[in-house]
Formats: sequence, C-alpha cells, structure tokens
Amino acid sequence: MAKASQQDGKAPGAKVPRTERGRRTQRAILDAAAAEFGEKGFHDSSIVSITIRAGVALGSFYTYFDSKEALFKALVADMSGRVRDQVAPVLRGHAGGAVEAEGVALEAFLRFAREHKEIYRIIDEAEFVAPEAWRAHYLNTAARILERLQAAHAKGELGAEPGEVHAWAIMGMNVFLGLRFGVMDADADLGKVAATANALLKDGLG
Repeated sequence: MAKASQQDGKAPGAKVPRTERGRRTQRAILDAAAAEFGEKGFHDSSIVSITIRAGVALGSFYTYFDSKEALFKALVADMSGRVRDQVAPVLRGHAGGAVEAEGVALEAFLRFAREHKEIYRIIDEAEFVAPEAWRAHYLNTAARILERLQAAHAKGELGAEPGEVHAWAIMGMNVFLGLRFGVMDADADLGKVAATANALLKDGLG
C-alpha cells in the first residue's frame, strides 16, 4: 500500500499562526496566492501582488512565509488538503457500497475542480517548483483511494483485491475528468459524468 506523507493536507513552509486573526491572515494570503499563481504562474507572480490581492501589508507576508517558494509549497499542500476536505464529508454521509462511494467522491472532486480551476495549473507547475509537495499530493491522494478500496475488499464488497495500480488508475481517471468537465466545460452535468465513470468501476471491480 502506498504510504501517505505525514504532510498530507498540511502546509510545509508555512508558519503556524498563534491567533485566529493570524489564521485568517494566512488564509487570505493562501487564497490570494491561488488566484495569482493560477493566473500568472509561479515565475511571473510576485509577493507584492499577492499581498495586494490579500489586502495585507507586505511585512505581514514574512510573518507567515519565508519566501515565495515557501508559499507555493504551502499552497500545493493546502489545495491537496482542501480536495480531501471536500470529499471526506460526502463520503461520510454516503450509505451505499464502496464502488458507489468512489462515484460520490468523484462528483465532489469535479465540483471542486469547477470552482477552483487554478488547481490544475498550480499542481502541474509544482512538479518543477515544489517537486516534493507535488509528489506528496499524488501519493497522498492515491493512498486515500487505496485505503478505501482495501477496507471495502475486507468487507467483501469488491470482487478483485485492490492494489496500488487500481488506486492510481482511479485517480488518473478522476484527474482528467476534472480537467475535461470541471475546467474545460462549465455546463456538463457532473452527476452524469460521475455516474458514467462509476459504471466502469462497477464492471471492473464489482
């Protein structure tokens, strides 16, 4: 089983705020960075532009991040965690079987991708700007999928014993469906997209 990084969902490179106001300020910087990096890419973005977007003083930036590179690394981990947090409550509220749960998870991800299109540019650029965070994002995501599949297999819900290949195949399908129907197509019925993809899992794993 692929091991999830200990940084799963956390923000390496970010300093931990001590107050609620600090947490709000750091959140504003991360959100502004997502917009800035998503529009301009890492190299054409600047700390000054990010702080202007965030509505914070330039000096405040260094209270929470050591550099633009540290912010980018923290942002990749933050966005990975936000995807997880988007999917987790939907799965907790799902009463069906394991295969159907993957369809529910996919639809939740598709909705996140549609609302946060910048995630694709940021994650793609992370391969070169923050390779450890990029690697952790995919390893953690695949590990969560594999953990769900293995738990379902232990309950007798899957006909095939799941392995890392299954988890990465599902993740790969989800990533490109998000790109096509979340980012490129603003009008696609995401429920139908998820149901169609889920039918493949039912035939292949059920």
